[in-house]
Amino acid sequence: MDRVLRVLTQLMGWACAAIGLFHVALGNAAIPGAGSAGATVDSWGRFMGAVFVGYGLAWLWAARQRPIPARAVRWLAGIFLLGGVGRLLSLAVHGWPQWFQIVLAVIEIALPPVLVWLADAEERALRGDAEAVPARR
Repeated sequence: MDRVLRVLTQLMGWACAAIGLFHVALGNAAIPGAGSAGATVDSWGRFMGAVFVGYGLAWLWAARQRPIPARAVRWLAGIFLLGGVGRLLSLAVHGWPQWFQIVLAVIEIALPPVLVWLADAEERALRGDAEAVPARR
């Protein structure tokens, strides 16, 4: 399980950073169905893309720690879940978005519980290794 946590943590980091850079570079063109949303939405989207790069870098920071800090994984997963909740609120207020946004919402709702469940996998594995090795005198 600790290997799965490490892979998912790295994948989250690289994916979020890449998606964020994509939004910074392309603005409205990066959002399916938002090509003509105007300058205000374009500006906001590029700014939020930069924030998403930072979020991805936070995942990559966590992935570089030994062990991966469970507390950081739980916080970052909670933020991801909050994004999915935001999409559900938008769906309730404005209706169904473009199909790819629905796919993203499913990922943002389904993945955080898995990450929370795995959050302390590496810490537990390292504790288990320490307990398995007899202390030297």
